[in-house]
Parts: sequence; C-alpha cells; structure tokens
Amino acid sequence: MSSLLGNLTGRTQAAFRARVSGDPTGAPEWVRDIARVGAGPGWFEPDGIVWRVHGDLSTLVGGVAALLGQAAHPLALAGVQRHSAYREDPWKRLAGTARWLVVTTFGSAELAEREAARVRGMHRKVRGTTDDGRPYSAGDSDLLRWVHLAFTDAFLHAQAAVGRDMSRFGSRWGDAYVGEWSRSAQALGATDLPTTRSELAEALADYAPVLEPVPTDLLAFLSAPPGLSQPERIVYSGFSGGAALLVSPTIAPLAGVPGRSARTSRDRGQLVVTRLQLRVMSLALGGSSPSEVAARWRLGLGPEPDWNT
Repeated sequence: MSSLLGNLTGRTQAAFRARVSGDPTGAPEWVRDIARVGAGPGWFEPDGIVWRVHGDLSTLVGGVAALLGQAAHPLALAGVQRHSAYREDPWKRLAGTARWLVVTTFGSAELAEREAARVRGMHRKVRGTTDDGRPYSAGDSDLLRWVHLAFTDAFLHAQAAVGRDMSRFGSRWGDAYVGEWSRSAQALGATDLPTTRSELAEALADYAPVLEPVPTDLLAFLSAPPGLSQPERIVYSGFSGGAALLVSPTIAPLAGVPGRSARTSRDRGQLVVTRLQLRVMSLALGGSSPSEVAARWRLGLGPEPDWNT
C-alpha cells in the first residue's frame, strides 16, 4: 500500500510541476539555473519573508486574484490581450509569470539581474494603441507600478487568508513583505512603490479613476481556463472561488467579485475549503518547490536536487 501511495504521489508531483513550469520534467532550464548560476543569497534572504510567501502554495490563489486586478487597468489589459497567446496557451503564460517570480525570489543576484534584463527586453516589444487611441507600453513605469501593486496585494492577502502561518515573522510581516518585494519591480523600472500595507492600499485606491470593468469574456476565462481535466477543474474552482474573496475593494466591483470588504459565513466557508485544498496539495507535493530546493543546494543549505545527480 505504501508503495502504491508513493507512486501516486510521485505522479501527482510530476504532473503538477510540469503544468506550472511548462516543462515535462518539472525543472526547466531556468529552475536549474537557480542551482547553478552565481553564488550567495540573491535579492532576498534565505528563509526570509519573500521566500516564505512565494514558496507557499497560496500563490496559486493569489495568482488568480492578481490577474483580476491587472485586468482592471485598460492599458495593462491591452498589453496582455494584444501581445500574449494566453487564450490559446494559458499554461505557457502561467509558466512565464512563474519564471519571473521564482527566479527573482530564489536565484542569485547575478541570475535575478539577468532575469530582470530579459523581462525588460520583452517589455520593450509590448507597445501599441488601444481602439480608442490611448497609447500603452509595458515598459511604462506607471503600468509597471500598477501590475506590481495588483500582484503584491493579491499574494499578500492570499498568504494571510489561506497560506501557512506567518506568526514567526511577527505581526508586521505584511509590511516587511511589501517593502522587500518592491525591489523586484524597481529592477524593471517601476518607481514610487509602497513599502507598507497601508501605503499599498492607498496606492491601489489612487488608481480608481483610470480603472475599468474587467471584460466578461476574460472573467469567464479566469473562472474556468480551457484544457483542464475534470479533477483539475474541481481544484481550480476552489482556487478561483477563494481568489474572488481576496481582491482589493478598489478592484472587486470592477471584477464582479465580492472581494474582501465584508465576508459572509458562506465566504468564510469557501476560504476554509480553499485552505484545505492547499494543505492536501502540500502533502502530495512535498514541503519545498524544485526552485527552493535548487536555491538551498546552491547556498549549501540542502541536498542536491534529484535532477542534478
């Protein structure tokens, strides 16, 4: 029986990591580079606040909430819609986002700088004009700031609502996360970034005059992406249901979701379900992601990754 469960767990790990990374091995070259390129702790302290938040499976829920937030800005949305094949291949888009997140979190400073340069190069190609004549550019500091705010807010509140306990970091861990993670957006060209939770909330609210309702077809897409198996659809529905309760009050009305302003008993029940799903996934996948394992080995804090032996 234990052998059967072990085989099942192994298959689950392989399938999930292949999905998220976009590589059938679950460890694409950019994950392997975390182990092999450069030395030292990189931009963020090992086992520090950013490692803890981004190494948590709550980012799966936060990612959905972040996309809802990003899409409320019409110029940010235009860049994604016109320069991304997310509808045809949503998993490739997910893998691209995951790459930036994990490489800058767990990679050496040398690798993080290299990744930032790669993303800046991609952004230079994403520019154009909306149907009503408004210019957009992914390299614009204000748009970069918006995307960073939406993602930071989503990951912060996903961690608080459905992530692992953060008490060892103290009651102000949210401020520390907002302040530390701003380094990643600065590397891309964003400016005037918040460094505390209250500053983050104020910065999001300041964008209210330029935000617009998220298109209904995109909302439908985010609630049920194509290409999911039946078991995956069940799990994803828990993630999207939880994400709908994490969105900032500034964005929630535009995304047609409850947000986190006032949670009913049913909402709290949904978060319990989402949290339970994440705990089960954590048991099935193991304690650390391949990226964190790679970083620990580079730093002499853990064993060599299986794929490197």
